[in-house]
Amino acid sequence: MSSDRGVVWLGSPSFPDAAREALKDAQLRANLKRATGTIRDKRLTVAAELDDWEALRESAAAIKKRTARHLDRYLEQLERSVSAAGGTVHWAADAGEANRIVAELVRATGEREVVKIKSMVTQEIGLNEHLAEQGVTAYETDLAELIVQLGDDRPSHILVPAIHKNRTEIRDLFAAEMGHWGQPAPEGLGDEPAELAEAARRHLREKFLTAKVAVSGANFAVAETGTVVVVESEGNGRMCLTLPPTLITVMGIEKVVPAWSDLEVFLQLLPRSSTGERMNPYTSMWTGTTEGDGPSDFHLVLLDNGRTATLADQVGRQALACIRCSACLNVCPVFERTGGHAYGSVYPGPIGAVLTPQLVGIGSDINNGAASLPFASTLCGACYDACPVKINIPEVLTHLRARVVEAEGRSAEALVMKAAGKVLGSPRLFAAAQKATALGGRALAREGRIGRLPGPLHGWSDSRDTPAPPAESFRAWWRKNRESE
Repeated sequence: MSSDRGVVWLGSPSFPDAAREALKDAQLRANLKRATGTIRDKRLTVAAELDDWEALRESAAAIKKRTARHLDRYLEQLERSVSAAGGTVHWAADAGEANRIVAELVRATGEREVVKIKSMVTQEIGLNEHLAEQGVTAYETDLAELIVQLGDDRPSHILVPAIHKNRTEIRDLFAAEMGHWGQPAPEGLGDEPAELAEAARRHLREKFLTAKVAVSGANFAVAETGTVVVVESEGNGRMCLTLPPTLITVMGIEKVVPAWSDLEVFLQLLPRSSTGERMNPYTSMWTGTTEGDGPSDFHLVLLDNGRTATLADQVGRQALACIRCSACLNVCPVFERTGGHAYGSVYPGPIGAVLTPQLVGIGSDINNGAASLPFASTLCGACYDACPVKINIPEVLTHLRARVVEAEGRSAEALVMKAAGKVLGSPRLFAAAQKATALGGRALAREGRIGRLPGPLHGWSDSRDTPAPPAESFRAWWRKNRESE
């Protein structure tokens, strides 16, 4: 694991190498196509029900932009509101600091086990691994996260972390591993979804009833009231948020929204964009602590971990508006064929391709693969169309590609582009280059196609049919047929 700012980059090969391996897995591609296609169709159906869908997207984008411009002010307001409501706020500059804070809070309770709600940010900082080093076991309670944990695996999707597994694979995993973590799977467990869900419920019930500490992430936090929001589909989050006496929430600083009324916009967009539902089955909100109701000790850890540096980039900061709906993953032709593991990050897909390099720091991570992520896209624009907060992901991708080239110092590429600019800027030079290219191309052509281009250009012709240049250029045709009229 490697990053100056935190455990975002997981040390996988560069995206091209990882994707090449993933494409060999036919079962993976079939699982992904079926799952993403189903979610994508549901999202389109429920979004079409709202006449003001585009207006909601515009509103969400405006709220996120306003919040980013005044992020310091809203975070300070959030701290005051949470503290006034009986909670305690901690500030963490990076992953290491956040992990230390959480470990110390757990240690202060004397407990050696915590239950966890699905949280991207705790995966980002490697919290489970850090707690394990401190002798604390973290139990994932989300069904998909449980599958990943039992398989000693990594999440491959923001919404559905076990999207790369089919139900037969999950059944076999439950039967083999559940007993090592607690309640074993029942004998003769089948692979029907209802049976698998029941096995998970039985396995987790004891943990819910005995846990004294819970760890969560946050979907939103309201600056004016100090209210923290978690949305989920299974009810495991509600159990974690209400039963243990100590609750520790780790939240990226970009998740704050200014006012309670802002939630109306996001709570319409998020479920439709993520699960294709009109509303989330469980939307839990809490403000500090309340005697006799829920946790008696609440801690909010506000995490930077590269976000402030990202905010400084006027183009790249768009990525911080992400509400983790995963709509961009479900429409991406690249993700559908490679899966999330190829991205080497807890944030896969198009949003991971623009968020991870910025959180890691492009200049600090050139050699281990994060810099390849902005190139993991066809730039088709489907992600931009699907994004509920209108992040222009293709724009950020091209912006980051330029930063990668500058950071790597690709002098040869820079010289080629400079030469091309000079040629394209001169009609005389362009005509001469066009003539030379046509002559050379026809010399290399066989049966109307160029078999293999010379030198470094062969990378193009190895994977594409390159037509031979026409015998007569458009410029020559125009001069012969039109200039005399």
